[in-house]
Amino acid sequence: MKRYIMATSGGFLPTDRWTSVVPGETVLRMLKLTGKTRPRICFIHTASGDDQAYLTRSYAAMTDLGCDVTHLQLFTQPNAPIKDQILKSDVIWVGGGSVANLLAVWRLHGVDIALKEAYDQGTILGGVSAGSICWHLGGPTDSFGPKLEPITNSLGFLPYGNGVHYDSEAQRRPMVHDLVKRGVFEQIYATDDRVGMLYENEVPIEVITDRTGLDPATSPAAYLVTKTAGDVVESRLAPGLIS
Repeated sequence: MKRYIMATSGGFLPTDRWTSVVPGETVLRMLKLTGKTRPRICFIHTASGDDQAYLTRSYAAMTDLGCDVTHLQLFTQPNAPIKDQILKSDVIWVGGGSVANLLAVWRLHGVDIALKEAYDQGTILGGVSAGSICWHLGGPTDSFGPKLEPITNSLGFLPYGNGVHYDSEAQRRPMVHDLVKRGVFEQIYATDDRVGMLYENEVPIEVITDRTGLDPATSPAAYLVTKTAGDVVESRLAPGLIS
């Protein structure tokens, strides 16, 4: 069975209507990967404290896509049986916010265990920012304050570090390089804003941008950061299949 994770710094695009968003190519690809005419997508917005405005925007964005939309809410108490809600979903999308809080609450409620079972059964996982870092070993986060700090106890479904918002927040790239240099992570995959990395069976296979029609040579991209002979090496991964 093929297992997929879409780890992004995007997912949804703003429109000319205030607070309105539409799915980008990363989310659309996840739906396509299900192979179903009416896939069931579940939003999990634990990282934002189950922010209701965020959830409302997420539901509205899926209106015209022919999906069955559900959500798993944990504040102030679960809105549905956790394992059942997760396992009956074809796609899980995890929103942004505090990855540290997300991990703590998930482990308290057993969400992490249910997600692993779903992943092993073929449910497609994905998310943005905190919803990207959570699937990896960890990465830089602003969960603890304005200054970035590393988190190293993420779920580890993907055996790499993860960097998000790589092109839009000045602290991100230096910290990614420092974490690799110090050996906190052997390698880190990072994404610019509006970019996602698609993993198949824990191997990165494609870089996908939410905006179509951009030149892959100059568009936002993904990156692999490793250490060779003591030096940190950053390799740009242009949108498209990874060779």
